Amino acid sequence: MAELLLEILSEEIPARMQARAADDLQRLMGEGLKKAGLEFNNTRSYVTPRRLVYVADGIPERTPDISEERKGPATDAPEQALNGFLGSVSLTLDQCETREIKGREFYFAVIEKPGSQTADVLPNVIANALNALPWAKSMKWANHDMRWVRPLHGLVSVFDNALLPMTFGPLSSTNTTVGHRFLAPDVITVSDFDDYKSKLLAAKVMIDPAERRELIATGATKLAATEDLTVKDDRGLLDEVTGLVEWPVVLMGQIDDQFMDLPPEVLTTSMRSHQKYFSCLDADGKLANRFIVVANTETRDGGAQIVAGNVRVLNARLADARFVWDQDRMKPLASRVPTLKDRVFHAKLGTLDDKADRMQALAAEIAGMVEGADKDKVRSAARLAKADLSTGMVGEFPDLQGIMGRYYALHDGESADVADAIAEHYAPQGPGDTCPTKPVSVCVALADKIDTLVGFFGIDEKPTGSKDPFALRRAALGVIRLILENGLRLNLLPIFNDPDKRYLKSPREKVAGKINSNDEIGLSLLGFFADRLKVHLKEQGVRHDLIDAVFSVGGEDDLVRLLARVDALSGFLSTDDGANLLAAYKRAANILRIEEKKDATTYSGSVDASLLVADEERALHDHLQAMGKDIATDMEAENFAGVMAKLASARPLVDAFFDEVTVNADDAAVRVNRLNLLALVRQSVDAIADFSRIEG
Repeated sequence: MAELLLEILSEEIPARMQARAADDLQRLMGEGLKKAGLEFNNTRSYVTPRRLVYVADGIPERTPDISEERKGPATDAPEQALNGFLGSVSLTLDQCETREIKGREFYFAVIEKPGSQTADVLPNVIANALNALPWAKSMKWANHDMRWVRPLHGLVSVFDNALLPMTFGPLSSTNTTVGHRFLAPDVITVSDFDDYKSKLLAAKVMIDPAERRELIATGATKLAATEDLTVKDDRGLLDEVTGLVEWPVVLMGQIDDQFMDLPPEVLTTSMRSHQKYFSCLDADGKLANRFIVVANTETRDGGAQIVAGNVRVLNARLADARFVWDQDRMKPLASRVPTLKDRVFHAKLGTLDDKADRMQALAAEIAGMVEGADKDKVRSAARLAKADLSTGMVGEFPDLQGIMGRYYALHDGESADVADAIAEHYAPQGPGDTCPTKPVSVCVALADKIDTLVGFFGIDEKPTGSKDPFALRRAALGVIRLILENGLRLNLLPIFNDPDKRYLKSPREKVAGKINSNDEIGLSLLGFFADRLKVHLKEQGVRHDLIDAVFSVGGEDDLVRLLARVDALSGFLSTDDGANLLAAYKRAANILRIEEKKDATTYSGSVDASLLVADEERALHDHLQAMGKDIATDMEAENFAGVMAKLASARPLVDAFFDEVTVNADDAAVRVNRLNLLALVRQSVDAIADFSRIEG
């Protein structure tokens, strides 16, 4: 058993592409080795800014011998068929075997294929894997025809401690590489992976991104602790910086005090986006005047010149940010609202100014259903929510939209509720995002998302499969979280329909074409919300079939009430009464389905009391009649536990009916009456939830 070591040396690979490239190389090489009949114990892949590394252990020195059988024609087949078969297997008739199959004899060719030296097979496997490696973007360079993410410089290919000769594009393989570009650029000869890794480490290259990531995180934490600070958690930035350095050196710099009055989000975003610096926080969690920079080299002065250079660059960046900050505040945020007319929200849905109008009306409507929401503040916040999109700061840092609107609104004298709503109206943007709880913020956030959902459903731009270009699934989950986490009692169907009317009044919409009808949009959105609700509640252990069962009854568009019904139904089905009633329901439903198909009719549950012969059917009928009135009262009062208790009380009577009564009686009228009684059982249960959708 031998080891294969592969390294592709190139110019710097973009950090965002590195992890995917390492995974793809490991996958493609594994597939190629297996296809060539080469087993292996384990494989690993590593990546740095300049090199892609693959290693596989336990590869045999030869591919296995293969014995292949091919069935030929029957022994009495025409000569032309025989000759064609013999030519395809390169054998003579004497070299073939004959075997009997179902009374007839057939020729069989047994072809022995001896194994090959693994060293002869590997170059083709490696070349195929490298050629198949997918890159989001690739390039050509010099006069080479091949494409790669960046210009290639070297190819290391070592098998069983010896050079494995091969070519890839303009490169011929060697058993030599180079160390760090600046600290140790000399040539290094390697014999196996352990030798390769240790020599590169001595040459200031850490090939394992996990080790580099840990070194950066640990070093930054220790360095910040020397100033009684902590490093702001930023997993994405940590991964990106890990992909920018082969030899991480963690250093600390200081932000000039003249910039510390800028909004902390501006400072953090500027340092992160432009310079890849980590922000530091003080004991109170506020932004400190320190930053962490990760260099890719060591210096004799301990990094003093590197830090000084980064401080100069950061000062220039922050001076630009201050200029934009000052310029933006010279114009009131409200004065920027008219510029939204120049920004298209969607070609068929009007401008952002149209959207702001719809949001303002819808948010005010929702405010009447949210306790503590001031309608005037809600209208102001909805109108100003998108205004910061035309500011210089948001133009430079789009991630700050909403956040900057809050600062500008406060500067203009708007109330804190209005300013917070502007900042929070995009939230929640994901399962880990904080959900707004302030009444004004909740109203505006709901209006923004519902307007988007209704609009895109209205023009049939719905998510399909894995495609969701307008993030409608995220918007629906946002609405669900806003409602459930704030315990809002909203009937969604009327809210869905009202924005549709406002869309029809939009000047842009009159040009683009009428959107779909109210009912169609509302019902379609309710079904979409049912699917999103299942996803949202999956991790909480709520059964998707119970959500289906309640939604299918229809008329339930209050998510808080719906979940209360689901919880009550779940608790009921966990009891013996619930499980047995479900079984009895399914038995009744199956009988009805069979008999309705046979009779080509649907039984309505209209029971003739004079045809009730057996005591059990009379008792069941009387109980269902009384229970129906009690259930209606409990449903009106949202006493779902009481509803389930009423259902449980019917269980012994249903059991007795099935034990003692023959449904398909000889008397046709009695038979029909008993089927109608079963239909009444079905209707009584289905008033709570569609039990046919419940699994088990």
